[in-house]
Amino acid sequence: MIWIPITIAASFAQVLRNAAQRSVMGDTGPWGATLVRFLFGLPFTVVFVTAALLLTHGEQPRFGLAFLAPALLGGASQIAATAALLVAMRRAGFAVATAVQQSSIPLAAILGLIAYGETLSRIGWAGVALTSVALLVVTWPRVGATGEKPVSGGLFALASGLAFGFCLNAFRQAGHALEPRHPIFAAVVTLLIVQAAQTLALTLYLALKDRRALVAVAKAWRPSLGAGFWGAAASAGWFVALALAPAGQVRAVGVIEAPIAALAGRRLFAERLTVVQMVFGAVAAVGVAMAALG
Repeated sequence: MIWIPITIAASFAQVLRNAAQRSVMGDTGPWGATLVRFLFGLPFTVVFVTAALLLTHGEQPRFGLAFLAPALLGGASQIAATAALLVAMRRAGFAVATAVQQSSIPLAAILGLIAYGETLSRIGWAGVALTSVALLVVTWPRVGATGEKPVSGGLFALASGLAFGFCLNAFRQAGHALEPRHPIFAAVVTLLIVQAAQTLALTLYLALKDRRALVAVAKAWRPSLGAGFWGAAASAGWFVALALAPAGQVRAVGVIEAPIAALAGRRLFAERLTVVQMVFGAVAAVGVAMAALG
């Protein structure tokens, strides 16, 4: 059950990364802010891989099509998910966008069942369902939301959740294909390769389509270092957790990100949640516990 505290730690790091990315988005735009996550996180990921190599005494991963296909497809999906989430944060508010993005919970569980035959117990499926319903209530557009377009922002957040649900299962499959005997080593190596490909693809895209955003990313290197570190830490946690447990369970426990984001949104961006949202946030927490037991 070590994957549970790893997932919780990754959720904390992810909220910090999202906040740092949002702070630079005004100058860089959504694609530039997405690049920040991968570009400035890459050096920290190299450190994680080096540590994994030392701890496992050097493994020999298998870089075949069974690894590369899901890794690259998952990486592309993660790019789209991150950009959509950043747009959602601007339109619907930090806390609401983060919570709607948790729609990846049921999708990750269903995809895991269809594609990989990963089943949960009845309690686990009930927990996934309860968490999903509670989040629908928590994220319903509210009066006084700080976002300028809460409905369209919610749609962007939903798209983000769908894309994240896909990439979670893709990364889990890639890690198992790379080195099934050492899941933690496989997780961080997969992360390094995916981040390198994402950095290259986004840099080339911005160089061709939006050089001003690329210049803005370079100028914002100081705050971007924080986003890079927290992004690398969050991704490493997610990848390791996915190597140890089904994506549906991991994503369900990761819903703890929603109340953390609500607190961050209130302190950093003056956002508030209603009593109903707080109550159903607690209901979602019960669903998380049930999913973890499943």
